[in-house]
Amino acid sequence: MPLVRIDALGSDMERLEALGRAVHDALVEVLGFPSEDLFQILTGHDGRDSALRYGRYLGGDRDDGVVFVGITLRAGRPDGQKRALYRRIAELADAYAGTHPRNVVVSLTENGPADWSFGYGLAQYAPEL
Repeated sequence: MPLVRIDALGSDMERLEALGRAVHDALVEVLGFPSEDLFQILTGHDGRDSALRYGRYLGGDRDDGVVFVGITLRAGRPDGQKRALYRRIAELADAYAGTHPRNVVVSLTENGPADWSFGYGLAQYAPEL
């Protein structure tokens, strides 16, 4: 179960949904998550009441089309699979939402089975014995 948070500058709901679909499709395709495993927080920032800050770190020529994608998921995937995920997210964000790959910033946060609850106050991945 990945939990995805997408923050995009100057985005309407149509762009946010396209970005969410891009990330979800990449997670299904590259990491093999079930298609019904969909948990996302999609937030648009208008630059007035909320903002995103970005720089040119590592040569990034980012602009106001920047998108931050934070994905929390259980640990255990190899680095090559993570790299493939980043590439696929960037490709699909471009195809679905017209977001240039230079503007797609992705961060993965890994955790363990006991770090998830899907309701009822239970740790479904790490039940008590």
